[in-house]
Amino acid sequence: MSEQNKPFVITDRRKFTLEGEPRPDADPSPEKEKRQPAPDDPISSAGPVRAVEPISEPPAPSQPAPTQQAVPEDEVPPGPTAEQTEQSRLAYETTADRLDTAIRAANPGVEHPSAMSFEGLVQSVYMTAIMQLGGATPEGQQPQVDILGARQSIDMLAVLAEKTKGNLTADESRLLDSALFELRMAFLEITQALARSAAAKAQQAPAPGKPAGPSIVR
Repeated sequence: MSEQNKPFVITDRRKFTLEGEPRPDADPSPEKEKRQPAPDDPISSAGPVRAVEPISEPPAPSQPAPTQQAVPEDEVPPGPTAEQTEQSRLAYETTADRLDTAIRAANPGVEHPSAMSFEGLVQSVYMTAIMQLGGATPEGQQPQVDILGARQSIDMLAVLAEKTKGNLTADESRLLDSALFELRMAFLEITQALARSAAAKAQQAPAPGKPAGPSIVR
């Protein structure tokens, strides 16, 4: 019989009937079911599992080296001793005398400079402030005023007056008070003149040939 004419054979492999009873003609050998792991099963596809090694405790941090205590910046070093002060004074006076001798030898007829005194100190600061206020400007020229420098010179005399209060003679006190009074009045006059000069320049230029008001040195 050719293969095209072979009848189809249907095999009923059910083990139970519709009533739930075992079939006498069923295959007595149990069906072997093979369970294939799902392709996306993470446990099956992960491969062999290795034992987890215990994590060792991190090493204790090393103790930082002790730092040296910073020295305060505002700590004032000790001043010179009385012996050092005396030695420096004697050395200075000796050198100054040699300098005076050399100056007189090179310039015959030059008078010996007078020793510094309190009156000389006040007069020196006074003349410096007058020049800073434009007092030494030649006639016909525009005064050059260093208003900030003049203020510092005046304040210097004020500090001197405060620190020497009760330790001056009547003449020294009168000289210092007069110098401070004159300089303060001159300071007020110059600042007012500067304000008027600035206001005038804002309105019109100065006339040709006429000296303008004082200007501030920058």
